[in-house]
Amino acid sequence: MAVKLKPLISVSNFSFFSSKNIPTSFPHFKFQSSVTAMATSYESYNFKLKPKVIDSHLHVWASPEEAAEKYPYYPGQEPTLPGNVDFLLKSMGEAGVDGALIVQPINHKFDHSLVTSVLKKYPSKFVGCCLANPAEDGSGIKQLEDLVLKDGYHAVRFNPYLWPSGQKMTNEVGRALFSKAGELGVPVGFMCMKGLNLHIAEIKELCTDFPSTIVILDHFAFCKPPINEEEKEVFSALLELSKFPQVYVKFSALFRISRKSFPYDDTSQILSQVVSTYGANRVMWGSDFPFVVPECGYVGAKEAVSLNANQMNLPSSDLEWIMGRTVMQLFQGSWIAS
Repeated sequence: MAVKLKPLISVSNFSFFSSKNIPTSFPHFKFQSSVTAMATSYESYNFKLKPKVIDSHLHVWASPEEAAEKYPYYPGQEPTLPGNVDFLLKSMGEAGVDGALIVQPINHKFDHSLVTSVLKKYPSKFVGCCLANPAEDGSGIKQLEDLVLKDGYHAVRFNPYLWPSGQKMTNEVGRALFSKAGELGVPVGFMCMKGLNLHIAEIKELCTDFPSTIVILDHFAFCKPPINEEEKEVFSALLELSKFPQVYVKFSALFRISRKSFPYDDTSQILSQVVSTYGANRVMWGSDFPFVVPECGYVGAKEAVSLNANQMNLPSSDLEWIMGRTVMQLFQGSWIAS
């Protein structure tokens, strides 16, 4: 299946990309600062280099020894799987993965010290995605700013289930966090674990009101291959979000979105539709390490994407975008020496 890459920004279809609305610089989000540069980035990308394989979604947490000595787990969130950085590096080496985006795990909640230590030790290997703190007092806004400007994080995750009971991500604090992310130039990743349908209205509102904030939908927004009308409507909503040029999709944690075992071949059809709608340069692979390890292994997480790509006759150039070029385009300047 030959799929034409979509421009990262479509100028003609989105009126908010006027000169007065386009941010002139993104200090930490390594993205082009003009519409012209963004729209032509595909053509200007250097394809002569060997494509890197970058995992856009994984976690690390302290070993039990590290937790006891320096990096304690959040009470009640003690991990049941090993997820220390040495295990991760070994797994990446075996799979031929060059780098990764580390997403702050719930096991340490808002204590980012363990992940920060990993980012500082392996600066050419890893990029960090912090966890937004939606505390009602607004203290999470300053925390986000410090994590980006002082500790070098390049993305932030919105977990809607951490918001105070009965409140939405579009409350005053949520809007301030989302706006701050755009100001700092860091993408916001949404984790819609209980269903995209529960959060689609919030995501649309935030994308509409803050068009300069880049959005990444984790794990296909938890949309499984639809088998009934309700699921078809939700999957259509995922496709419709492509009208916002700042929205990207992670083809990640296939074991969470598939109804089958490895290689999760029922996901090939929905991948085909997402690539056709968004363009391969707005889709990125992620493993969800270490949760994927007992499911199909880390090597299997990588291989499953290629197997599904072959099933849908995805051009090799599109697969290269999904396996690394997209995330490298978003976080330009990262993983150069990996």
